[in-house]
Amino acid sequence: MGKSPLLIIFLVVFVDLVGFGIVIPILPYYAKSFGASATVLGILMMSYSAMQFLFSPFWGRLSDRIGRRPVILTSLLGIGLSMLILGMAESLAWLFAGRLLAGFFGANISAASAYIADVTPPDKRAKGMGLIGAAFGLGFLFGPALGGILSQYGYGTAAYVAAGLSLLNLIFAALKLKEPVLSRELRESHRNRFTTELGKMILANPKTGFAILLFFLVTMGFAQLEATFALYLLAQFGLGAQQAGWILAAMALVMVLIQGGAIGQLVKALGEVKLVGIGTALMTIALFSASVSHTLTLFVIFLLFQALGYAVTNPSLLSLTSRNAATGAQGATMGVYQSAGSLARVIGPISAGFLFDHYGDQVPFWAASGLFSLACLIMLWRKSTWGEDSSKDLLSRRVMNPHSPEPFPSESL
Repeated sequence: MGKSPLLIIFLVVFVDLVGFGIVIPILPYYAKSFGASATVLGILMMSYSAMQFLFSPFWGRLSDRIGRRPVILTSLLGIGLSMLILGMAESLAWLFAGRLLAGFFGANISAASAYIADVTPPDKRAKGMGLIGAAFGLGFLFGPALGGILSQYGYGTAAYVAAGLSLLNLIFAALKLKEPVLSRELRESHRNRFTTELGKMILANPKTGFAILLFFLVTMGFAQLEATFALYLLAQFGLGAQQAGWILAAMALVMVLIQGGAIGQLVKALGEVKLVGIGTALMTIALFSASVSHTLTLFVIFLLFQALGYAVTNPSLLSLTSRNAATGAQGATMGVYQSAGSLARVIGPISAGFLFDHYGDQVPFWAASGLFSLACLIMLWRKSTWGEDSSKDLLSRRVMNPHSPEPFPSESL
């Protein structure tokens, strides 16, 4: 398939994430303009993730059956409509309607991850998944900065621009994105329906199950940060949406530099398992340090180190999960993976809003640091699950017989 499909899927995800990123810095202030508390804001952010949690496995498995392209196109259309509703918002109810719709159609990342798995050999998988991380990074580099600038002209204006980007992205994807060419064996295996039993088997496989668990913990911690970030800036430093957008953009720049180029070499030198351990440890220290920083400069510096830890952790976990997925279950495995992240984003914002309102603005950051620390300890405890040289072992098996199924072990979590 060459480089062209990867470039196209990268551009599709990038433009999608720019539109998504535009909304991130304005949503807390948008909700606050309608009288929302931190707890209500947490519920608003949770509503998007709750829909993703419920429907990501469905969309992932549907992409196995009917193809990645139609699912991605449908997702882009739905997200564009959701942004249009946000732009027209006249109350909190409108904001909730827009976020619920966006969550329902939020299948693009799991389908895009499965698309990359379809078109990359195992030895290029981590680098390919790094493109998703790079698209995230670039999207959150330009998106929040653009959202902050557009917020001067009204929160609805920023949402309308995001809707326009989604429409342009849909047209581009419809013209340029081609369905991956799979072997008959893989295509036939994709026709199996997603079942609860298949989901249990994915989680019962220690190699995929523990990677998904770690992703759940890391994502819940990051969701704690996201949910109260803008409110923390307002309470501690008196900053608004524009300044929040620039800080988020600086964090995204760090992610771009790592995930857009360095991640391949880091994986080759250290392996995904060590990178997850290093990344979660760095996030623990950096976020706690940010929460006790009394100057804006120190706060931002520690957040940049937190972004560095996340930049090496996220694609490493994604790669571990993808490379250990059973043949014919890439879409389902990515769907369960993204669903775990969505569940984390359900629990994280609600708990963060509650902690912010009732115990203080620093406490959500401390809770997030605790989750990162737990993920680090679990990785140290269970690192033998993947073996000391699991990447090379798995690579040799898949290169010798790239279409042989990777059986699910009988052990359960």
